[in-house]
Amino acid sequence: MSSQKESTVRTLTVALLVCLVCSVFVAGAAVALRPTQLENRQLDKQRSILAIAGLGEAGMSAKQVKALYGERIVAKLVDLETGKFSEEFDAQSFDPLVAAKDPALSSTLAGEQDIASIKRRERYSTVYMVEKDGQLDTLILPVRGYGLWSTLYGFMAVKGDLNTVVGLGFYQHGETPGLGGEVDNPKWRGQWPGKELFDDSGKLAVQIVKGGVDPQSPKADHQVDALAGATLTSNGVNNLLHFWLGENGFGQFIANLRAGEA
Repeated sequence: MSSQKESTVRTLTVALLVCLVCSVFVAGAAVALRPTQLENRQLDKQRSILAIAGLGEAGMSAKQVKALYGERIVAKLVDLETGKFSEEFDAQSFDPLVAAKDPALSSTLAGEQDIASIKRRERYSTVYMVEKDGQLDTLILPVRGYGLWSTLYGFMAVKGDLNTVVGLGFYQHGETPGLGGEVDNPKWRGQWPGKELFDDSGKLAVQIVKGGVDPQSPKADHQVDALAGATLTSNGVNNLLHFWLGENGFGQFIANLRAGEA
């Protein structure tokens, strides 16, 4: 009996030591790889911004992406409450998604406000600008919102007139492949360039429509076909655009920028 107890204790001790050693290795690897992970995440973000702005080419190396981003993209911090540029934080290093979880830097959205289903909205966000001859050529806005299964994270690029769409794309989501996942389909994304966000009166008019856009409709310039078989994802994209382009998102900032008051 004593021998059996000793064998059991020895087995448990060995198992515990193996677990302890493995956990130390895993923790050490996680710490050591953290800088690389952050750098890769930043690189992916820069690549997405360049792509949605129509800059660069597919298959660019990390070095090329960093160089082109540094040469063409200007990041600026925006105070969403005032709709004006801010220097409260460094625009390049500020993370709006982290800020959205901080009660000191964000606010809870009431039910009727939270059409994008994000729960909290950060006070400050970073926008990205492409300038040409000292003038705004393209404005890239971060957007996010809930689809069917996941939060979609992406960017919308708008021309310097602050109305004409350059492109819309998502760099992270968990929607169903072949259905909601078709937000990544180049054919669907190809419908966005040239569409107009606002009507002649300045009212937000961009819309995703079920059943296809009628080219004869006076609203066709503001409309994009819904995703086939993915109504809830289509509604989610429509809602997140209306949130971030509306008064609770970048709406006031766009108005100020258009008036030269940002």
